[in-house]
Amino acid sequence: MIMEPPNTRFLIHTAAARRAPLVGIVGPCGSGKSTLIAGLEKYGYRCRHIAQEHSYVQAMWQKIAKPDILIYLDASFSVSTSRRQLNWQKKDHEEQLHRLAHARDHANFLVDTDELTPEQVLQKVLDYLQSAAQAPQSFG
Repeated sequence: MIMEPPNTRFLIHTAAARRAPLVGIVGPCGSGKSTLIAGLEKYGYRCRHIAQEHSYVQAMWQKIAKPDILIYLDASFSVSTSRRQLNWQKKDHEEQLHRLAHARDHANFLVDTDELTPEQVLQKVLDYLQSAAQAPQSFG
């Protein structure tokens, strides 16, 4: 069951003096980035779809998007290709993973989406963001 939108300083509708953190979402094609972003935005989160999987610049996600929080969604070759009906070879997926390695290494939260429904992915990320918002060192 999806939790109700958290009522914390973390959301856009809270105190105007506090800037809501920008949540960056990265992952290979078919991992669920667009679906997750749509879900998070319904809860008031500012999100950026970072197309790092298409860039040869390893730190592009840092230089262009500059997210406060980076969420990495992972998906296997077979799941990615079936979700998106991609006509890929395994080497195409491996190249995306190579391009995403820097972002994966620096991600705040990683979710393997292979065995999860979109609702379960959203819930995991909402739970993480809620706990991150309550941490003393968060986004000050």
